Parts: sequence; structure tokens; C-alpha cells
Amino acid sequence: MSNHLLALGDFTGDQLRALIDRALELKAESRAGIRHRQLEGRRICLLFEKPSTRTRVSFEAAMYGLGGQVIFMNAKESQLGRGEPLKDTARVLSRYVDGIVVRTFGQEVVEELARYATVPVINALTDLHHPCQILSDLMTVIEKKGSLDELKTVWIGDGNNMANSWIEAAAVLGFPLTLACPAGYSPDTAILERARVRSPRPILVLRDPAEAIRGADVVNVDVWASMGMEAEQERRLVLFSSYQLDSELLARAREDAIVLHCLPAHRGEEITDEVLEGERSVVFDQAENKMHIHKAILESFLAGRSR
Repeated sequence: MSNHLLALGDFTGDQLRALIDRALELKAESRAGIRHRQLEGRRICLLFEKPSTRTRVSFEAAMYGLGGQVIFMNAKESQLGRGEPLKDTARVLSRYVDGIVVRTFGQEVVEELARYATVPVINALTDLHHPCQILSDLMTVIEKKGSLDELKTVWIGDGNNMANSWIEAAAVLGFPLTLACPAGYSPDTAILERARVRSPRPILVLRDPAEAIRGADVVNVDVWASMGMEAEQERRLVLFSSYQLDSELLARAREDAIVLHCLPAHRGEEITDEVLEGERSVVFDQAENKMHIHKAILESFLAGRSR
């Protein structure tokens, strides 16, 4: 197993399933009142360049919930904001903490930190990948549906970091995936090509969301303009208007289909309030599961449980 969690494509299906199974176990134990102390005396640094609600709080709650400690650093307020080389930051932080959780823009940032760090580096989000989020999404699907293997899983919207990590997850775990993205907003070409070589099941990229969602068991959407793309917001509102998940589009999915959204949602844009608040929506269970999957990740990478 890799010493770092930078992208889902770096792992085997068994390794990802083990993390999800452990997260489900930790969630059940927590609800049964069992207190966890596996990471007592250990520390992580949250090094964030992008703002966050769920990712920051869920990682902090996960670490504290395992008996550990958290140091939060806004990159702009650190020496990184003054141009300190990443390799220096990685080597210094490695002497202070047992793991570095990074939320940033470029994938090259987490890769360089991992290259020089002597402790695990965990990608909490880059513009290219969002592996921890997808693991919590997969956990939610398994929790609600029992298995991924025979489900029709659909992504509707921008071919962003979430879409890229869904593609890698489909290839690693071997489940079929259909994406509907506007022309010019498809997922990363290299990631898609590698995934298709690796995957035993089809990974399709369509243009028509109505075609993509037909018979879907799992429907996943995200904002149309991610952080750092605010200048494109108005243009994307026009380009993506037919990709909104409303009741009419959702009616083409199976009656028992579940709806995922990593939040925060722009209600009335990529998803209507009616669908987000509807009985098929599992977005708040999905948000809770971030904390449980982060517990499993931290336990595994910091304490070496599954290595």
C-alpha cells in the first residue's frame, strides 16, 4: 500500500474496499458508544490553501475522535505564502507531525510534498483529484445499496476533480460508470484513457444527461464552477443549464435511485431544492460519512492498520 493518499488510481480494489469496510465498522462502533484511541499521542497538520467547511471539520473530528491532535495551517499565513519551497516545508513538518493533510490547487503540490515528506501526505482536494471525498461517496453507496458492482452509477455536470476521481474509482473497483458532460468540459483525458485500459467495465462519457441518467441507481452532481473558477460562473450557468438535476430529469432514473452531492450545493443551479431535499437525496448521510472515512484513512496511514 502506498505511503501517501494522492489519487485513487494508486491503489488496488482490495485496498480501497478495506478502507471503506473499516469506515463502516468505525461508524457502527461510534454509534454504539465505543470510544476510539488508536491515534493517541499522534498529530496531523491540516495545510489548506482553499476554504473548507466539511473537509476541515470532518478531518479534525476524525483525528480527535481517534485520540489524536490537529494543527491547522492556512497556507497563506504560513511561510509557503512567502515563497518557501515545498520541499523545505515537507521536511520540516515531517519532524513535527505524523501526517500532512493538504487541500490545495495543483496536484503537483501534493506530489512534491509527498516526494520529500517522511510522513504520510493525504490529498484532501486538488483541482485534479478528490480521493477522500469519493471514498466517502462510495461508502454511502455501499451503505445504502449494499454493493457497487451491478449498479448504474452516473455523474452529471462538469468533468472536474470529482469526476476524475469517480473515474479512477470505477477502474480500480470494477464498476460501470456513465458521465454526462458538456462538450469542452469532459474529464481529464489522460485519467480517462488510463482508467479505460485498467477497468473491466465500461466508462462512458456522453453529452446528453437524459440519456446518461436513464435507469440509473446512483446519480451524482456537483457545482458547475469549482473554487478558482468563479470568473467562469456566468458563462457556465448558460452552458450547463440543461444539466440541472431536477425532478423531470431524475424521473428517468430508477425509482429507488439515490442522489449524491458533495456539498456545498448551489440550489437552483446544478440541483433543485426539491431534489436535494427529496426522499432520494442522501447528501447529509454522505457528508457525515466523510468523518468516518477520514477516521479509516488516518488510522490506516498513521497507525499502519492495513499495511
